[in-house]
Amino acid sequence: MPICLLLIAVTVSGCVSKSKADARAKAAFAAGRQQAFFQMQEARRVNIRVLGSVNNPEIPWADGLTLAQVVVAADYTGSRDPKEIIVTRQREVIRVTPKNLLHGGDVPMEPGDTVEIKP
Repeated sequence: MPICLLLIAVTVSGCVSKSKADARAKAAFAAGRQQAFFQMQEARRVNIRVLGSVNNPEIPWADGLTLAQVVVAADYTGSRDPKEIIVTRQREVIRVTPKNLLHGGDVPMEPGDTVEIKP
């Protein structure tokens, strides 16, 4: 008789009850939902993110904001003049040289753009 109880105990402990399986499924669903929410928030990011040697890595977006204004507001701190500025807008990449920017080749910014200032 003790062997039967041992077999039953081993069998029951190795199985996952329906309520535990449901709880795990609900937890996985909630985690996926939360991840999707954070991805949507990132997609709706409004401010301009600036990568590189800058004092202000996030510039509030405003209507009419330009790349030149973002570069000034970011306060570049590199020891050398930047060689290239890259604007990433969703999947589009816009490359700008500082020389072109200084000669009027400004780029209008859009909400959520990322600007990378490369030394």
